[in-house]
Amino acid sequence: MFAFSAFRLSLAVVLGSLAMLATPLLAHADDYDATLTDIQSTMGGVPSFVKQFPKAGLPGAWAEVKAIELSDKTALPPKVKSLISLAVAAQIPCSYCIWSDTQDAKRAGATDEEIQEAVTMAALTRHWSTIFNGMQVDFDQFKKEMGGQ
Repeated sequence: MFAFSAFRLSLAVVLGSLAMLATPLLAHADDYDATLTDIQSTMGGVPSFVKQFPKAGLPGAWAEVKAIELSDKTALPPKVKSLISLAVAAQIPCSYCIWSDTQDAKRAGATDEEIQEAVTMAALTRHWSTIFNGMQVDFDQFKKEMGGQ
């Protein structure tokens, strides 16, 4: 198994999304090889799904994952990022992400109670969103009643 903390299926999701934007991300073979080397160095291995991703998009996608998800130099600490990702994954739903994000959250110091609350917040948000949208609640009235202008 690869030794890594936050890297997981989100890379595949990001990679898949960025594949659609491949034209501005076109890379040379040496960029691709350097990216694989960096992934190997960072993770201790290269997951097989990475090699299934289009070569042209991999360098840009990996750079994004490293700059946001794997960095501890962003506005959000790793634990918060993994809890947000877990909550989103639970709503998508994505079994791969749920498993990986739960592991990442625990490694980042999240308690079972924090994990449960993050998932519950996702469910609560989805619940009320369903009500507001399904009942076509007037948005301007909603903002006014909820303390907006």
